Amino acid sequence: MSTCFLHFTPMATSISSSSSSFPSRRSNPRPVKTLFAASCIGSKASAKIPMPPINPKDPFLSKLASVAAKSPETFLNRPVNPDTPPYLDVFDSPTLMATPAQVERSVSYNEHRPRRPPPDLPSLLLHGRIVYIGMPLVPAVTELVVAELMYLQWMDPKEPIYIYINSTGTTRDDGESVGMETEGFAIYDAMMQLKNEIHTVAVGAAIGQACLLLAAGSSGKRFMMPHAKAMIQQPRVPSSGLMPASDVLIRAREAITNRDTLVELLAKHTGNSQEAVANVMRRPFYMDSTRAREFGVIDKILWRGQETIMADVAPPEAWDKNAGIKVVDGL
Repeated sequence: MSTCFLHFTPMATSISSSSSSFPSRRSNPRPVKTLFAASCIGSKASAKIPMPPINPKDPFLSKLASVAAKSPETFLNRPVNPDTPPYLDVFDSPTLMATPAQVERSVSYNEHRPRRPPPDLPSLLLHGRIVYIGMPLVPAVTELVVAELMYLQWMDPKEPIYIYINSTGTTRDDGESVGMETEGFAIYDAMMQLKNEIHTVAVGAAIGQACLLLAAGSSGKRFMMPHAKAMIQQPRVPSSGLMPASDVLIRAREAITNRDTLVELLAKHTGNSQEAVANVMRRPFYMDSTRAREFGVIDKILWRGQETIMADVAPPEAWDKNAGIKVVDGL
């Protein structure tokens, strides 16, 4: 280990008068300058500079002592940087986030904690081939649903796709229009283009265009929860505001066209005639799970083991007949 000694060397210069032509000057010497010399003598046997005791638990001093013992030249001729505190560059850069390997090796990690951050819930459902429609059919919802359907077909064109529906269609729950009818038709067309078998499940409300999506599932694979509701109605005309009368008429004609298209598609998937569908659609037509099955919107009710029990229940007419009640036509 090399040791540095600092010493001062004074140097004096005397000036004497050597000629009589010059005035006499003082002959006593005076100091001109002092030289500062620094010499590093490398000798293992030389005396060591006394160092104060170091707290072994102090990470800063311990690190400095370790670096000074291994490579003392690190502290010599150090550049002066006013933006950086001294000697902090000898430390490693701090790690703000542990790597997955470090997390798995940590003491606090156990089998009850996830080994990686969980994904968002829609991603988990998509991993199970479930597309959940839980909002009115606005452009953002349509974009996401169509993209998920295309992605699931690309992943496996043979596995079924499950569509869970709890939507008020292109309107809000108070009947105000929030989206164009083409939003529902876009999802419907995407469903019809898929090669996969599509299972549709109503888990809350399927109103308007959402009811069409429920009925558009594969035959025999359209389900409904026991207390879910379905409703079909005529398309709404968006708010006209300060539009001129001619523009209002154009929008009304477009609403009629969308109504005819909706009637045609519902008749196709429910097995009813277009006249029957158009007749019930004159006013909002609500259906519970049993009525929706009778109308042809769904095929089965998800009773969790009660499907057989409900199928064995006698209809109201049989109860009246067994009770001896005569039903008069028209009453």
